Amino acid sequence: MARLSAIIIGANSALSQAMALQLASEQVRVALMASDPDALSPLLPRLGEDPILVEIDIFEPDACREAFERLWEELENVALVVINTAASGLDLSLPYALDRQINAVNVTGFSALANAAFNRMVAQKYGQLAALTSIAGERGGPQVAFHASKAYQQNYLQGLRLHAQRLKLPITISDVRLGYLDKMHGRGSKGWSAPVEKVAAQTLRALRKAKPKVYVTRRWRLISWLSRVLPEFIYNRRKYKSPGA
Repeated sequence: MARLSAIIIGANSALSQAMALQLASEQVRVALMASDPDALSPLLPRLGEDPILVEIDIFEPDACREAFERLWEELENVALVVINTAASGLDLSLPYALDRQINAVNVTGFSALANAAFNRMVAQKYGQLAALTSIAGERGGPQVAFHASKAYQQNYLQGLRLHAQRLKLPITISDVRLGYLDKMHGRGSKGWSAPVEKVAAQTLRALRKAKPKVYVTRRWRLISWLSRVLPEFIYNRRKYKSPGA
């Protein structure tokens, strides 16, 4: 039987690379889609036999879909597709250009690739589609478009899950809700930070269990719950400032 394959979209991020290394250690053939493939050259020799690297521009959704379709044809037994593409930014003057950029990546680009992956899995009659979203999608916030776009992704995934059930196919749709990545990378509170390798390991562990929704790291479930129950008159009193202010 041919090896299982996994496609990771948005492979330039440290988290995507850590996931790729862990999958390769399990003898999974890894295919990476990234905006800057040259930056991943040192990673390829560590990914086992026959890794594939494809360049994409997330701002060109139709071209991304075409690249995904070609990549799928090149692989066998694609068991997992992970989408880890996200744009964010905080500017308290709320420029529309920032909103437009975030929505182009997190809504239009995400939809193009999630739709392509799901339809391929329907034709294949199995598979797992996972997207790294954010607890920011559970409530509005200062990064207006980012919060809204992550809510869109979470609802889109739930809709795909509904269709997989309607079709009675073993297609798993997993929504991985991350905490704030700046804290996970150690630039925030030490109490809430976590090494990228730990985040990758928890994510893959949850995917193996076919969980439809998971918080990574697990402690962010508490923050999610607190955020949901906090009254709006208190929630809206939090203080923010733009980076560098």
